[in-house]
Amino acid sequence: MRREPGRILTTHGGNLPRPADLDELIGDGEPSRERLQERLPGAVAEVVAQQIDCGLDVINDGEYVKAANMAGYSGYIHARVTGWEVLDIDPAIGPKRAFVAARDQADFPGTYESGLWLTGSGGPVRPGFATPGAAPRLPTTERVCTGPIRYTGHDAIAADVAALTSAVEGKPVDGFIAALGPLSLGAGARNAHYADEQEYMFAVAEALREEYKAVTDAGLVLQIDEPEFATTWQFHPEWTVEELRRYLEFAVEVLNHAIAGLPSEQIRMHSCWGSGHRPHTQDIGLVHIADLLVKVNAGAYAIESGNVRHAHEWRVWQDVKLPEGKILAPGVVSHATDLVEHPELVAERLVNFASVVGAENLQAGTDCGIGSRVGHAEIAWAKLRSLAEGAAIAGKRLHPA
Repeated sequence: MRREPGRILTTHGGNLPRPADLDELIGDGEPSRERLQERLPGAVAEVVAQQIDCGLDVINDGEYVKAANMAGYSGYIHARVTGWEVLDIDPAIGPKRAFVAARDQADFPGTYESGLWLTGSGGPVRPGFATPGAAPRLPTTERVCTGPIRYTGHDAIAADVAALTSAVEGKPVDGFIAALGPLSLGAGARNAHYADEQEYMFAVAEALREEYKAVTDAGLVLQIDEPEFATTWQFHPEWTVEELRRYLEFAVEVLNHAIAGLPSEQIRMHSCWGSGHRPHTQDIGLVHIADLLVKVNAGAYAIESGNVRHAHEWRVWQDVKLPEGKILAPGVVSHATDLVEHPELVAERLVNFASVVGAENLQAGTDCGIGSRVGHAEIAWAKLRSLAEGAAIAGKRLHPA
């Protein structure tokens, strides 16, 4: 990942607003599948141009391919791997783990019983999976690994790479593709094939490496989307911090296995506390996991840092030292509010981070993808313009002429 002395480069978390006609094709479902695939390269070129117009430096394809697969943030990968089945949960055993807000639910039972907790992070209030007046329903099915895990998405990732490579060719930007991390793909599913959890998770990592390698081989930046590094704490409300840290040490091994042999300077590790609109009072503090996060052999670390539960955690980096030569890309614009951050606030946040990691080791990012998290596309693009403006202000303050 390039650096430019005197400038703080800008990027974002991944998901971006889609053009209306693309959404219409997606909404038509299978009858529009062929037209949708024809439309995707043009849509990617358009979203690249919009990002450049906003002043961003490290940009992507808007994650349009995930929407085009009608499977969302994580579901797209299921069409690219084999080895899992969706089976009924054995009531005698129960699910493998709790849901993503289990600790919050214990503190805010009325919120979750109301049926009005949000699945997203912004925009209009919309019902969650609960019925008003009733506790959230437990899932009745689960993904189970019942055979060898294999990656079969070579043609799909090749098309993704080709669309972005073509769109950024000749532009003064770096391109990145976000791909799901091995924890987020495998940890929530039950293993019924491999000898143990370690063998199972390493098989997940090896399969995903094929997708990752296609991205780095093309000269693009690979963003590994791994929110589970921070959200696992919610999935296991019975764990202590010590138990979580033992698990995350194993998680680091899995992640490093997934990127073994790939150029670390082209890899960005992204983690967050989940995009659900909920209290987040039980999020694990960054202070408990940051030293483990930087053991992942990536060239950059993108971590949620802009929302009101985590904006103070820039101080963690006073004690947890960023490894030499690595980049920190904190979120300084949040997906958790429709309020557009003032450029001066963005600049203030970046100056704070620069004071502890050095301006030369800093990029400006968003907490997560904002395309489907704020109330309107206009707001998302305004946030990105404010991000670029704030980074320019911070750059001038940190490197006065």
